This record gives sequence, C-alpha cells and structure tokens, in this order.
Amino acid sequence: MEPDYQELIDEVSARLGTPATLEGRDFALIAFGAHDSADDRVMDPVRTRSILHRRSSVEVRAWFERFGIARARGPVRIPPDPAAGVRTGRICLPARHHGVVYGYIWLVDDGALELTDVRLADAQATAERIGSLLARSAGLGGRLGALLHTLLTSPQREAAAGELTEALGPAGTGPLTMVAALPWNDGTPALPGALALCALEGTLAALVRPASARAVAGRLCGPEVAVGIGADRPVAAELPAAWREALGAARAARAEPALGPIASWNAIGPYRLLTTLPQAAPDPAVAPLLAPAHRELARTAEIFLDQAGSPARTANALGIHRQTLYYRLTRVEALTGLDLADGEHRLLLHLALKAARLRDAG
Repeated sequence: MEPDYQELIDEVSARLGTPATLEGRDFALIAFGAHDSADDRVMDPVRTRSILHRRSSVEVRAWFERFGIARARGPVRIPPDPAAGVRTGRICLPARHHGVVYGYIWLVDDGALELTDVRLADAQATAERIGSLLARSAGLGGRLGALLHTLLTSPQREAAAGELTEALGPAGTGPLTMVAALPWNDGTPALPGALALCALEGTLAALVRPASARAVAGRLCGPEVAVGIGADRPVAAELPAAWREALGAARAARAEPALGPIASWNAIGPYRLLTTLPQAAPDPAVAPLLAPAHRELARTAEIFLDQAGSPARTANALGIHRQTLYYRLTRVEALTGLDLADGEHRLLLHLALKAARLRDAG
C-alpha cells in the first residue's frame, strides 16, 4: 500500500497541537493539517499560498533555505521576514533518508515550543519516516520506471508485465490504471501515490491504484499540463491499453476546456473514438470552415451541434439573437455545402469540428 502522507501529517498536528504542512524538497505541497484556531497567524500568507497554489513562492523558499534546512538533521527555527512575506516564524522538520532531504514539515512557530521538547523529537521521527517514503517515491523512475517503460513501448510486454508485477510485490496486484500528463519535459518527479513512473514522447506515465488516480493527477496538472486517467485494469499485462486511454483522455482535456484539466477515459464522450483514430487532414467539405477567418462560424456550428440542433439553447449559449444564429448557420452551409437538416451531414460536421480541436491542441 502507498503511504498516507495526510494521515502522518494529521498525527504530527495532533501531537503538537498546531497545524503542520508537508512539502517536497521542491517546496510543492503534499499534505496539510486542518485547524480550528482563531489565531490569524495559523493561516498567514505563506501557509495560505502554499495550500491554495500548492507551492511556496521563490522568495519564501530563498528565505527558508538560508537557514540550512537542506543540510539539517533536526528541527530548525526560522524567524519571520516580512520582506519575503513570512509574517510568522516557522519550525522546519527536515524529512531525510540516508542523509538526503526529500521534504519538509512546517510548523507555525510562536516561540512556545522548545526545540528540545520530546513531542518535537517524536515529530522529527515521523519526518524521518516520511523521508524514507518520499525517497522510495523518488526512486520510482529507476528500475520500476524502466520496467514500466518497457511494458508500454516494447513488443516484449508479457515478460515486462511479469517482472513489473514481481518488483511491485503486493502493490502490483490489481486493480491498476495509468495516468498520463502532457506535455511533460521535467523528468520523473517525486510523486506520492504513484507505483511507478516513466517519461516518454513528451509525456509522463504514472502507474497508480485507481483510488490514488485523482490525487496523483491533481499533483501533475498545471496551467500548461493536461492529465488523463485510463480505465481500471485487473493485471499489469493490460496496462498498455490503460495507457492509450489515459493519453487519449489527456489529449481530450487539452482540446476541450470543459473536460479539463483532468479527464477520465470513461467521461470524454466522442473523444474516446476520435483519440483512437490516426490524425488526418480536415475533411474537404469542412476545411473552408476551419480557416482562421471563420473561427466564429465554426464555434457557432459546434455549439449548435453540441446542443442537438436546438436554436433556443444555442442562441442562449452564444449570447446572440436567434436571427443572428440563423444567419450564421446559413453561412456555414454555404461554406461547406452541407445541409444541417441532414443527419449524416451533421455527423460529418460534428466529428470534423471535434477532430480539429484535437489537432489544434497538439
């Protein structure tokens, strides 16, 4: 089973009577303890930003690192620095494994807690346990990642599936699924919740248990990164199919904002078909409509078809008068030669417009 970082942080919070926050060594948020304190210092700007944006700012990171937290082997007290936005002091508990720091537990510090407090020693022991768990996650790009890469890309998939299952041990028993993040050019990160990771063809592939899929996806998605989740599979040998689904779902999330930034294969509708087809040039009839000069007409046609051809719903969705809609649809028919009263013509136009979205999204 994968470690429950939230549970460990809640233990620290309860032990010390103050909310704790866990960040990776890259200062990305992993877990945070809830609190019911009326003290505004508990939710100072640094902690608020970390929770809302899932990462500390560059200025805050620079201030914290000045106190040697990356080399410390025990609790470190850090004073406030208003210039960096740190209004309240901190106690940092480094999460280390074999002398290497893999993360930090942060405690809001009002000076009441002595660094020699036995409770803090217990919390540091928990930090060391977290460090070993994070180290294991960071190592997933090694042998496990190589086996996953082979399973997803090589014809020798049966042997790779057997080796991967054996290497994972109890965690390798199903159900399993795949998460795809794209575009991805940052190597293999430390990713709590993932069983194995590998980078390939501008994407990141993460092997996960279905229960962890959304949490892993949430840590990967970003302003430019879309994430897809494949359907569950009972055994590792079926993971290549789950990978194709996850990749298709990620492509759909990039193409269709209403789906993203995280999309599951089972929830992407017609994109399940379109993402399995080879990319081709636009249909000759629809190609004129896809010219940049007719972008608004193409959008009108797509929404009209999304709304099952309802003029009232389409006009409402576009915020235009119904007569304006009729005018635009007449122009669509003139450009394409298609009859929007014909079911087959509608199907062709709808699929062509959705396929164009996929092509434009890359």
